[in-house]
Amino acid sequence: MNLLIVFKIAGRALARNTMRSALTMLGIIIGVGAVIAMVAVGQGAKAQVEAQIASIGSNMLMVFPGSTTQAGVRGGSGTMTTLTNDDALAIQRELSSVRLAAPSLRTVAQVVSANQNWSTSVTGSSPEYFVVRDWSFSAGGPFTPSDLKGAAKTAVLGKTVADNLFGSQDPIGQIIRIRNVPFKVIGLLSPKGQSAMGQDQDDTVIIPLSTLQKRIMGVTHIQTILVSANSPEETVTAQEEVQRLLRQRHRIPPGQDDDFTVRNMTDIAAAAEASSRVMTLLLGSIASVSLIVGGIGIMNIMLVSVTERTREIGIRMAVGARGRDILLQFLVEAIVLSLSGGILGVILGVASSRIISVFVHWPTIISPSSILLASVFSITIGVFFGLYPARRAASLHPIEALRYE
Repeated sequence: MNLLIVFKIAGRALARNTMRSALTMLGIIIGVGAVIAMVAVGQGAKAQVEAQIASIGSNMLMVFPGSTTQAGVRGGSGTMTTLTNDDALAIQRELSSVRLAAPSLRTVAQVVSANQNWSTSVTGSSPEYFVVRDWSFSAGGPFTPSDLKGAAKTAVLGKTVADNLFGSQDPIGQIIRIRNVPFKVIGLLSPKGQSAMGQDQDDTVIIPLSTLQKRIMGVTHIQTILVSANSPEETVTAQEEVQRLLRQRHRIPPGQDDDFTVRNMTDIAAAAEASSRVMTLLLGSIASVSLIVGGIGIMNIMLVSVTERTREIGIRMAVGARGRDILLQFLVEAIVLSLSGGILGVILGVASSRIISVFVHWPTIISPSSILLASVFSITIGVFFGLYPARRAASLHPIEALRYE
């Protein structure tokens, strides 16, 4: 039998019961649409987490001080003051797996400009800080090594601070005060948005480390060393080398715990990516259940159709139709139902993803692979659940079918 003719016959048969066919397709439409929308939500969440982690810096290691213990009371991570600027310099100079290392010290202070003020994070670091964190400038530029050496009173602003202190005015060249110490604004950072922990990375002022230590806080230690490895593959090697070097510099004997902690951001990123992948798979699997329910609906309606058209099947067989022709006819009807439902489901899924992104403000990414997978799955559902009714129709005896009332 000509396949085109089979499709025409299937279309006419389904058109005779338009409402029933539409309701049968509804399960496939909802299933395909749900799969595409849920995968889009999962992919969007994954991309957002990856972007937030990437915004911290590339190939990053973070070195923190250890925990103090006094009279049996442990102060928690970061309470020691064992890290120094010399540790950061040694890491950068002596370790071949390390590209750059930036010492960092942070405090919270009220920043004042004219009649405006803003409480924000003030970070002291070196010029390498901006390179390690992949942080570009929208205006101006970073402070220089000579500014760091001379404890210069220069400052770089994040966008949030600049907006709250200067509004639409150009902050470059303006004077701000941090704890009554005047600073000249020399740079404005490009926006980075929220971090993986939900903190506004643009709500910050960055000044030379020596200036913060001497003029603001009156300390000599640092809180963090940001280390950038040469490549993602070398982060583990860099982590091991940093641990060995700091143990040697801090004269920690074998068997004694470190007075510092090294965290590999690549591991954190991999864990976050794995979590997002599991969430996407879970959402897609849940949505796929509705596809199976839609397939069961197709099988149910096709069985009803076989029963209703038993006499028609008998007449076709009587005039020369073979069993495989009858099987093909009913199988094509099931495929047409599932394929039509799949196409409408794709449209529904794409539209739903857009609506979720616009009105709920969740990031969504519609991947061609999810559309292809959902479409192939819907056709497979039609073949799988349409095969039994088609075989049942093909196995009818012509005489019995003609006698059927």
